[in-house]
Parts: sequence; C-alpha cells; structure tokens
Amino acid sequence: MKLVVKKVDALKRQLNFEIPRERVKQKLDEVYQDLGKVAKIKGFRPGKVPRDVLEREHGQLAREETIKKLIPEVYQEGVKQENLEPLDLPDINNVDFKDGIITFTAEIDIKPDVKVKNYKGIQVKRKSSKVTDEELNKTLDYFKKSQGKGDDVKIDDEFVKGLGFPNLEEFKTSLVRQMEIDKDRQNRFDVENQIVDVLLKESKLLVPQTLVKKQMEHRLHEMQQRMKSQGTSEEDIAKKQNEIRKDLQKAVERDVKVYLILDKIAQEEGIAIKEGENLAIKVMEFLMKEANWEHEK
Repeated sequence: MKLVVKKVDALKRQLNFEIPRERVKQKLDEVYQDLGKVAKIKGFRPGKVPRDVLEREHGQLAREETIKKLIPEVYQEGVKQENLEPLDLPDINNVDFKDGIITFTAEIDIKPDVKVKNYKGIQVKRKSSKVTDEELNKTLDYFKKSQGKGDDVKIDDEFVKGLGFPNLEEFKTSLVRQMEIDKDRQNRFDVENQIVDVLLKESKLLVPQTLVKKQMEHRLHEMQQRMKSQGTSEEDIAKKQNEIRKDLQKAVERDVKVYLILDKIAQEEGIAIKEGENLAIKVMEFLMKEANWEHEK
C-alpha cells in the first residue's frame, strides 16, 4: 500500500491511497470464489462456473465488491500507520480501478490539539433546593389558572379533590416534593454550567468546522421536526431557516468545544468509556467529584 498524506489546513488531511496489484488480485480472487458458489448461470451448476465465464457475466459486480471490501481495510491501516485520530467517518473520493490497481482519496478532520488546565478543584456553588412560600404560592396560582378559575377562588380541600388529592395539605406536600425535584435537576445543571464556563476559559483549541456543520444540520433537523409537530407550515420553516441557523451557531460551536475538552480530560485522566456509556456524563461526574464545593445557605 502506498499512502501520501497532504495537509489541507490545520485540521483537515487528504490521504491519497494506492493499493498494489498483488493485493487487489488476492481480494478479487476471493470475491470470485464467493461469487462462484452462488452465481446462477445457464448451463452450469452452482460452484462449477469457470472463472472466465464469471468474469464475463459478473465482472463489474466483482470489481465493485473488491473496491467495497478493500477501501475500508486499507483506510484503517493507513490511519493507524500515520497515527491519525479522525473525528468522524472519511469522505471517500476519486475511486479508480485501473490496470489492476485501486486508487482513492480519503478526506478527514483530525482531532485538534486541546490544551486544558486547572480543571481540578473548580469552585462551584450549588443553590438551595428548598421551596419558599413565595414559590409555592406562585405555583398554586398557576393551578388555579390552569383550571380556568379566577383569582378570587380559594384553594381548599374541595378545590384539590378535583386534582385528585384528598385534602389541601397532602396536595401541598406532593407539590413541594415535585418542585424540589425540579429545583434539584436545575441546580445540577447550573453546577455543570459553572464547570463548563471554567473549562472554556482555561482551554485552547481549534474548532473543527466539519463537526460544527454536522451538529448544526442535526440540530436544524430536530428543530424543524419540532416546529412541524407544533403546526408550523413548511413555508414558514423555510423562511426562518437562516435565522434559526444564526441563533444556533454559537451554541453548536460551544457544544463541540466542550465535547473535545471533556474527551481530552478523559485521555489525561485515563477515564475508560465503555460501549454504551456517555463520555460527557462520565467525565462531568469526575469533574464534580474533583470540584471545590460551596453550598449556598
């Protein structure tokens, strides 16, 4: 295998491959062997079709199968040989099968060099999850309005029976418990954001625009589906496309940065990510254990 790596920009690499005749022939022979076992050609029993007949009847298919099998093999070997860390699947172009030799190019974005410091002992402050009387009263007002009642209606035992509770006290207890769960979830999210803000401040890296673009398309699709489900017309969605894209740009770039920083911390700390595990969640758990906690009174 011949491989020439061209640096397109700081993160993009073009890999130019040439697979020699001997290896192509070996793979092509394997393909014809498999093909001969299943090919149905008039006048021949399966497994007894001569090679020249197979080449005449299924030559193009055999060549396509050979390309399909060889390119992923050779690409993986090339990436390993050059110690490259691709961010995503490659763009394969310029595939050519000529004179027994296969050539192709693979374009990839490699992981940027991420420099991150001071990620241990980050100062974080968790807000209280205690529900105040004011918060409880506001939520009770919401229930009144959601039931189509005026503000002059008293929330009492009779009122909460309509919501499925035997008396007002049990309703309030249940409501406070649910509000505390919601505040707990929001407070954890707030702590994570405090950590992320410090990580972004203490890190240096180039943002791979290919990854940003891919994430952007994914987010756009999600938002379009949400708008459709809410009854927004295709025409209105198309009109808002550029505005939505502009609004999402900074958030997507930030998320890509954060993912790459967390990935770097996982490498630095030897945090193993098993199949099915979420890298961001696992590294964030590590950072929260290492954080310097201050509880709000």
